[in-house]
Amino acid sequence: MMEMTVLSGEAMRRLAATLDLRSILRRAMVAVSRRDVEMPLRWALEIPDRRGLLGMMPGYYGPDDVAGIKVISLVPPALRDGRSSHLGLMVLYDARGLVPRALLCGATLTALRTAQASAVATDALARGDAKVLAVLGTGEQAEAHITALHGVRGFTELRVWGRDPAAAQRLVERVRGLYPSSVACEQVGDAVQGADVLCTTTASATPILEGRSLGAGVHVNLVGSSTPDKMECDVETVRRSRFFVDYRPSAEAQAGELREAIRCGVVSAGHVVGEIGEVIDDRVHGRTGPEDITVYKSLGVSAQDLSVAKALLDAAGRSGEGVKVGL
Repeated sequence: MMEMTVLSGEAMRRLAATLDLRSILRRAMVAVSRRDVEMPLRWALEIPDRRGLLGMMPGYYGPDDVAGIKVISLVPPALRDGRSSHLGLMVLYDARGLVPRALLCGATLTALRTAQASAVATDALARGDAKVLAVLGTGEQAEAHITALHGVRGFTELRVWGRDPAAAQRLVERVRGLYPSSVACEQVGDAVQGADVLCTTTASATPILEGRSLGAGVHVNLVGSSTPDKMECDVETVRRSRFFVDYRPSAEAQAGELREAIRCGVVSAGHVVGEIGEVIDDRVHGRTGPEDITVYKSLGVSAQDLSVAKALLDAAGRSGEGVKVGL
């Protein structure tokens, strides 16, 4: 009888605390840029009456010789009823014989790998003397990014903005111990002005970040929008930046901010300096000077999911976490 390990979100978070996820994802992004992966573009089924999308992300990850598929929902905020914006499941297969080995919580996996991938990009692209971190958004990804970026630089100040000021204040209270100074901002501009690292983690379909507001030397992680029709920043942000992506094929097809800038004739496809894995691998220059504005467009790729899922499964085997299910 075949056996599969089922890992709940709670178990995954316990296991993640024992792992160096940043190193795991750094290795994964280098593998992506070396094309030691197979990653078809994500595909989504649109549910009638604008009730959301059911997304599917299959892939193969060469360094660990594993394959899998994540099936996850993207639901409008008004329909979530307090639930995560990314509900779903990840099925992890051993590529030798394509035997399913694990079933993991898709929401937890997405939160863990997305925030840590931004931490990897921030480490590669942000100024070494960055002190002020600003996060736009108050949801699951906002909190995950605040936690993941702690320690990437010597941040002394955290600023949080959200459409709901009360939610921004509650988030600040939850993470206050991580940063010497943590404040909730009423306006986007209050959070952005003087920020050294900026993360956009919202569900906004239209730009909340204006390129004219960005100071010299800032690094931006664009995280929240993951479909071609959504943009968290305007075309001026794209134009002013050295623009990096996780995976060129998916960015060219699905990065709304980049596609809009190209459509408007503000930039060409050649505006993408490189993939973050190429920067880590010393094949592309990241930041060239302290005045550069750098942007990392995070769409999320299956190699990130697979590398983290495999590490969690291995950790579960060592600790005895998870539930064994016969197939």
